[in-house]
Amino acid sequence: MLDPSELYEVDEQVALKVPHAGTGTGPVLVHALRGFVDAGAAGRVATDHLLAELPNERLVTFDADQLLDYRSRRPTMTFEATTWSGYDEPEIVVDRVEDAEGIPFLLMHGLEPDVQWERWVAAVRQIVERFDVPLTVGLQGLPMGVPHTRPATVTAHATRSALVADHSAWFGTVQVPASAAALLELRLGQSGFDAMGFSVHVPHYLAQSPYPSAGIAALEQVERSTGLRLHSEGLRPAAEQSVAEVERQVAEQPEVAAVVHALEEQYDAFTRSIGRPGLLAPGGGLPTADELGAEFERFLAAQDGASDEGGPLA
Repeated sequence: MLDPSELYEVDEQVALKVPHAGTGTGPVLVHALRGFVDAGAAGRVATDHLLAELPNERLVTFDADQLLDYRSRRPTMTFEATTWSGYDEPEIVVDRVEDAEGIPFLLMHGLEPDVQWERWVAAVRQIVERFDVPLTVGLQGLPMGVPHTRPATVTAHATRSALVADHSAWFGTVQVPASAAALLELRLGQSGFDAMGFSVHVPHYLAQSPYPSAGIAALEQVERSTGLRLHSEGLRPAAEQSVAEVERQVAEQPEVAAVVHALEEQYDAFTRSIGRPGLLAPGGGLPTADELGAEFERFLAAQDGASDEGGPLA
């Protein structure tokens, strides 16, 4: 493996402001990278909120040129009349952020690396070691057969079972496509570091557009697991507006309302039998997964106009 330290640069002036480095009581590292599954943009909504609401400054900058495949995920450029005037330069960075009580933590965000995953993970491990990070927490949204009318649920995972002892298991053993964030959690655990993650369950029919309620749920999980104060309540007005628009659109389409009602029954049945290894509890008269999927596809296809107008069902 090539030297991981050559993948990133640390702003040493900002590093001096990271408390307790070298004492074993460093800052928590929260991460939400774009490029893999993030239904409802849960991770992005949470990250954008943190950067907009809390003091922050750049601590680490990764060399994106070494980590991204531009032809598979092309950045955007701006063309004005006769000239190129701007370039949306991709980035993978770590910021030093202060919570509502002035407690520093680290926030890694930007694009998921396309290549050199093991080297990138080794680089992040170096950062974790340097700043004595006691816990790394990942965030994302996961499309699920859940209704927007019920409290958000999450799949929690960690390098030690004690870290997620208060969370119910929604899955048994499954094989899924890998992500850089999942590999990071695995490798940190194998190296003896505590790491965990939260996948917020987002209704399938809202998975393709920002869903502030999912961002709130993600931030609340970070607050509970770390003690940080992240101003998650600041997202509530946007969440209420989004849900109100969803309710309006569902009310206008009886067939979709019926699907949402079926999901409510499934959700309620599961919560009554909490502790089962799967999502769906026994019950009769509910649509099959294929039927629900087909109905969602019809529903989403009908929302093309809404997406052009920025509606929540885009």
